[in-house]
Amino acid sequence: MKLKVYELSRELNLKDAELLDVLANLGIPSNSRFSSLSYDQVEKVKVFCRENQGPGVLEKRLGSSIVRRRRKKVKPVVEETPAVETFPEMKTEETPSVEETPEVAVVVEPEVEAPVAEKPEAEVAAEPEAEGASVTVEGEDTEGAVLPVEEEGISVAAEEKSEVTEEKPAKAKHRGARVIGKVALKKLGRPVKGATQEDKRAGAGKATDDSRRRPAAAGRPAPVQPEPPVEEKKAGRKGKRKGGAADGHKEEGLRKKGFHKKSVIKNLDLMGNEAPRGRRGKGKKSKVSRKGEHKTEITTPKEIKRIVKITEVISAGELAKRLGVKSSEIIRKLMELGVMATINQMIDIDTATIIAAEYGHSVENVAFDELTVLEETTDAEESLLPRPPVVTVMGHVDHGKTSLLDAIREARVVEGEAGGITQHIGAYSVALPKGTTSFIDTPGHEAFTTMRSRGAGITDIVILVVAADDGVMPQTIESINHARAAEVPIIVAVNKIDKPDARPDEVKRQLSEHGVVAEDWGGDTIFVEVSAKERTNIDTLLEMILLQAEMMEVKANPNKPGKGVIIESRLDRGKGPLATVLVKEGTVKQGDFVVAGLYSGRVRALIDDHGKPVESAGPSMPVEVLGLSGVPAAGDDFNVVKSEKMAKELSDHRQHKFREREISKTSKISLEDLFDQIQEGEVEKLNIIVKADVHGSAEAVAEALKKISTEKVKVDVIHQAVGGIKEADVMLASASKAIIIGFNVRPDIKAQNLAEEEHVDISMYSIIYDLIDDVKKAMVGLLQPEIKEIYLGRAEVKEVFAVSKVGTIAGCRVVDGKVSRNAGVRLLRDNVVIYEGKISSLKRFKDDVKEVLTGYECGIGIEKYNDVKIGDVIEAFTTEEVAATL
Repeated sequence: MKLKVYELSRELNLKDAELLDVLANLGIPSNSRFSSLSYDQVEKVKVFCRENQGPGVLEKRLGSSIVRRRRKKVKPVVEETPAVETFPEMKTEETPSVEETPEVAVVVEPEVEAPVAEKPEAEVAAEPEAEGASVTVEGEDTEGAVLPVEEEGISVAAEEKSEVTEEKPAKAKHRGARVIGKVALKKLGRPVKGATQEDKRAGAGKATDDSRRRPAAAGRPAPVQPEPPVEEKKAGRKGKRKGGAADGHKEEGLRKKGFHKKSVIKNLDLMGNEAPRGRRGKGKKSKVSRKGEHKTEITTPKEIKRIVKITEVISAGELAKRLGVKSSEIIRKLMELGVMATINQMIDIDTATIIAAEYGHSVENVAFDELTVLEETTDAEESLLPRPPVVTVMGHVDHGKTSLLDAIREARVVEGEAGGITQHIGAYSVALPKGTTSFIDTPGHEAFTTMRSRGAGITDIVILVVAADDGVMPQTIESINHARAAEVPIIVAVNKIDKPDARPDEVKRQLSEHGVVAEDWGGDTIFVEVSAKERTNIDTLLEMILLQAEMMEVKANPNKPGKGVIIESRLDRGKGPLATVLVKEGTVKQGDFVVAGLYSGRVRALIDDHGKPVESAGPSMPVEVLGLSGVPAAGDDFNVVKSEKMAKELSDHRQHKFREREISKTSKISLEDLFDQIQEGEVEKLNIIVKADVHGSAEAVAEALKKISTEKVKVDVIHQAVGGIKEADVMLASASKAIIIGFNVRPDIKAQNLAEEEHVDISMYSIIYDLIDDVKKAMVGLLQPEIKEIYLGRAEVKEVFAVSKVGTIAGCRVVDGKVSRNAGVRLLRDNVVIYEGKISSLKRFKDDVKEVLTGYECGIGIEKYNDVKIGDVIEAFTTEEVAATL
């Protein structure tokens, strides 16, 4: 193995310049301290150095070193040797040791020798084999033979005293740390010093060399006994102090070299070297730690630490951080699952669960869940008790709906209830001998439509009021559609039977056309002929309501936290937010913590339909609630929760979700985006509301739209009627995700404003076929206009002019058609399109012109293009949008 000059100089304790001089004297070519030397050249240098050392000097160094080493540990001695001249010839192995401790000999006093000698012997006994070898080798001199032995044994103690000991030992240790193969010299019987030199010569070392080194390496730590070295270390320090000032300089040098050595060893450790870490005194610790390294096991985190908690979604980077892996690994896993993601892209909880499982982790969804807060439970059959039915009165405005409600109120008074009936809250209860009935006043059907759209299902029965003298009207049909959408039974009250022109049978016939067939006609709908004005059959109507409710077996559990629906709400200047609540199940009490839609609060007061405060409200009882933090919307859910904290959390969660919906709000379906949604598979059915000026037009449109239904898109006309577009139509469209089509009718201002708020699309036509065509085009995606190109003419380039700050101008003659200033152009060369762009300038002589006709010459500048050549052809064209056709 080749050595560098500076490496050899360290082994020989020479300066680089001195070694270069030696090499020059020996005729070995070397240009600098980094020059390489072969094995033979190294041996030649070593022999030269040994021959030129005086015996007196050697003897002197040997003596001093012997005394010194008795106090040092084996390791330092072993490592020192390489530094000194451990490389001496195999015959004289003392030489290395002699050179190793030159200066120390003078410092050490003879007094220390006697006590020191005894300890080495004891230590030597402990390691007879290793020490014996070194003794034999140095047996030339009686003194010499004994001393090396002591040197080996004492080295253990001396090693701990690394800082106080000689300079050279530190170097030796440093070199020893770098070179692992000190043992190679051991086979020759040399002291451990030579091991370093031999190792350097052996280089990487063969397997056989390694086997030789092993025993030497083992021999070095073997003499190290935990306790004895410590005592000797103390003794050695005492002897050192006696040495006087000379030792101070050596200590300083050792400290510096020790620091250098430490850093080198750390570097070697990083490179995977097995050199002992730290100073000589710490050799033992490093040995233990090295053994531990091989036995290190990968610890598995506790099970509780292998749970990743996420809220619905998590970014790929955050998931990687929590799993303790690189983001690139997570992204690669996602790609394997077919998800192309970036480090900041959000992934859902299901995907995160799959990935986490591959790394031995589980995923826990800690997202806020309303169900856990509201605690939906199934009531036992025995806990359910009969409750009053909830009835909604609907019908055309002029058919006596308000009069019928007044008659019901008076009937209630006739029953003996004290006090007049004042409708404060839009809902009230009527006490009857056979039970109680709750009525909801829904003018304009606002609350009912909202409730249906939200699936509240609070209404049990619908009373459809139809005037006997007027028959079925558009509002009547709309009411029927509302009831069917809510899937609630209908009781028809044929009002105004006291009028002479009353035609109850005609009403039955008209309603049968819309699917509402009376029981006496073979249907399942209850019909009651009443007169609100004459108070005729009011009791019969109420009894039919109770009978229908009994058939439906409406029941609820009153012994649980209250739950209901907001009927209407308003903001009162004195009382604050007020909400009319119809309790669906459970009981609402004063002082309960409640959540209504986006808002929460504590019930400060409950007011019944008389305007009197009550302490609690049970199932089907309408009450007005004070204490909410805001005004909820009609149709919002009303829930009683356990604590104020829970109510606040639920309210905050809903408001957060509401803001998210507002930010990315999906508009209602319009004709323009219908095709795109069909392509994405989002629309399977298109709901349409048709309003027209005459019944014939509305019917024709509805039938025509139904005929264009296809397998991909089914057209469903959910409501058709005569008259202008009203708020009720817009609300119905919003609840059903429908579009409104009008023929020769317009929406009123309120309906227009509501449509903008609800993002409902209203399309008006004057011809039925226009609407049919537009819907067809929307269905087949042909609403996008087509781009059509129109050829204008050609001009041949006759000359090319380069104009500064303008570019290249082509002098042309128009050979066909015309060239216009605003036209697009193609530059043709050998009938191949070279460039396509726009005309930047068009001139005749020095004047700008709009167009140039056939046979005239002109100058044409092409925008952002100058590579025009004589003989090129410029083709002018223009484009226009053409409406798509089927």
